[in-house]
Formats: sequence, C-alpha cells, structure tokens
Amino acid sequence: MKSLLVYCLLAASVGAAEPRNSTDPLAPWRTGVKIHPVAEQSGRHTIHSYFNTCPESPDGKTVMFFTSTARNAQQGEVCLRDRATGKETVLTRELNVEDAHRVACQQWVSQGRRVVFQGERTNRWFTGVVDVATGQERLLAEDRLAGWGQPQSDLVPLYGLHWNPGAHRDLELVNVETGAISTAATADALQKAYPEYLKKNFGGKPVSIFFPILSPDLNRVFFKLATPAGGDARSSRASTRLGMVCYSLHDQRFLRADTRWGHPAWLPDARTILEAGNLLIDSKTGTTRRIPGLPGFGSGHPSASPDGQLMVTDTLMDRVGGSAKEWGVVVADMRGTNHVVIHHFNNSQGASSWRRSHPHPVFNPDGQRIYFNVNSGPWTQLYVAEAAPK
Repeated sequence: MKSLLVYCLLAASVGAAEPRNSTDPLAPWRTGVKIHPVAEQSGRHTIHSYFNTCPESPDGKTVMFFTSTARNAQQGEVCLRDRATGKETVLTRELNVEDAHRVACQQWVSQGRRVVFQGERTNRWFTGVVDVATGQERLLAEDRLAGWGQPQSDLVPLYGLHWNPGAHRDLELVNVETGAISTAATADALQKAYPEYLKKNFGGKPVSIFFPILSPDLNRVFFKLATPAGGDARSSRASTRLGMVCYSLHDQRFLRADTRWGHPAWLPDARTILEAGNLLIDSKTGTTRRIPGLPGFGSGHPSASPDGQLMVTDTLMDRVGGSAKEWGVVVADMRGTNHVVIHHFNNSQGASSWRRSHPHPVFNPDGQRIYFNVNSGPWTQLYVAEAAPK
C-alpha cells in the first residue's frame, strides 16, 4: 500500500508543471500511454542493443532484438518480429557477444534493407551484415567491431578489438552494400594532434579509436579512446577506455578532444551532442549548456526524439522522488523544466551477464513509440511504450 501511495504521489508531482501552450510536446506522454512487452514469450531474453539506435525499422513495420535462452544472454541470435502479425524471423544464429549490455550491437542500415551486427564465432570476432529480404549473410570485417551508423545510410564505422586491437587501431568506414572499407582517421594522426592529451590520460601507452558514433548527416563522428589492460574481452578489465574526440569526416580534421564521456548521443541537428547530466555540447567548439529545470538523472542514457523537441532517458527512481530500488523511463521537454515518468520497474534481475543490461530507452522513427529493456524478472524483456494518439 505504501509503494502504491508513493507512486500515486509521484505520478501527480513529477512533471506536474502545466503545459506551456497548446502545442506542449509532452502531451501525448502524460496520459493514455500504452506499455507492454514487444514479444510475450517466457524462457528467453529479448534485448535491444543500445540507446544510439532504434530497434524499429525505418518503415515502422518490424522490430529487431537479440534473443537468447542462456542465463547470461551472451549467446543467441538476432531476430525480427513483424509488428502487425507477430511473426518472427531469425536473421543470424549461433552468435557469441561481449555482454548483455549491448549484445550484438544490431542496427538497421540501408533504409531498413539490411541489418549490421557483431559477434564471435569459432574464437574469431567479426562484423557482419544480413540482407533482410533474402536472409543472405556476409562478412564485412574480421577482428573489428561495429560502431553506430545511421539507419538511412550504407556506411557503418568500424574499430579494432579494444582489448587487443592489433593492426586495427584506426577509425574505418565500411560500405555495407559494396563491402569496401576505407580509413577515415588514424590513431597516429590523433597522436600528432593531441600529444599532451594522450600523455596525460594514457601515460604514453598506445591507443586505438574505440566506439565511434556517426552523426545523422554522416559528416561528423565522435568516439572514445582505448588501450589494452590485459583483461579478457568479457571483463571490465579488458581495456582502459575514456575521453571523447570529435572528428569532421567532411573536413578530414579533428575538432576537439575532451576527457568527458558519460552516455552521449547526437541530436537531429547533427552538430549537438546530448550527454548525461542534461548537457548539450557543441561538437565543434565544446561549448556546453545544461537543459534548465530538470532533475539530475544520474548516469542515465539520454537520447532525443526525431524532431528534437523531447528527450528520453532511464534513471534510478530516487532521482525523481521514487525508490532507489527501481528504474524509470522519463520523457522531458528539451526546453527544460517539464518532464514525466512514463514507467518504472524493478530492474535488478534479468540476464546474469558480467555487464548487465540497462533500459536504454529510444524513440522510434516517428517519435510515437519508445523502446526499452526491462529486467524485472529472470528474463530481460524488450518493452514498448506507445504515446496517446494526438
């Protein structure tokens, strides 16, 4: 009864500021939101990969997720589910992944005609692509992992294994249609551009480019840096990873380097980075401002709606007046102040991977649905929240 009372008070108070005008972008998320699992089936995990990519296809007809019957969710397959019929299609099987946190980094590319994924088979890590219509799978690159591309594009960034990059220390771009791989930026050029930065943060150790994320217009990319730490790939000690470097692919030059990396995502303007802490960072100048009047959502995973009016993030509920034992999904007005908790849940169970799955909420292509992972039971499940009709 006490928890119910807390929730009722929370629902009445969080984001309770009155809409500023009749075009309040939060209106569809205040009441009438429908929330349910994407695929009701026990005995398996269904996990979407990350908040930098949407599991729903660009045409809105299909949802993609990694499914696994292993308790740690580190072995499984990438599946598609037709939203209208519930029919499921397996795209790729027998895939080992780093963890349940990002699973196969599966992502839509080529306007939804293809899916890119990463994983390990027979002790070899690789990035692959599957043609959705034919089911044909092709190898794109061995000993390299996939960064985040854009669903409308054929380009996907690649990086070497952060725990053992070998010769693959640079940022590469692969064209998933032709298979051609080009070098976009090198670790040696990075060393020349920021010698003091690298010396201070990595003590002279060799670094590789890690975890690149392409901007919506494909003109810029930001990434972390990594150096091997002698650990196993499936371990927090695999490598040391820090910093944020922004690079202009159009101008072929580094824009800036910073030590801060929380959980960044591009805004639709392809210039601004939305970062944990309600921060907006100019990718060229580093100029940073905070979205006013919002609670501190901790180290949540924020991302923007397609029109840039809203952001969605996950957060521990004690950040917004609830229990620290629960996680919540919050939608907020990018102008500040107004926000609403659309769902909250126990997130302490789910896949037993060494690195746990987080909700990682993200908007669908038209901004009417939000997908997120829930760990309230033994199986991590992909959920969807559907906004009230406008």
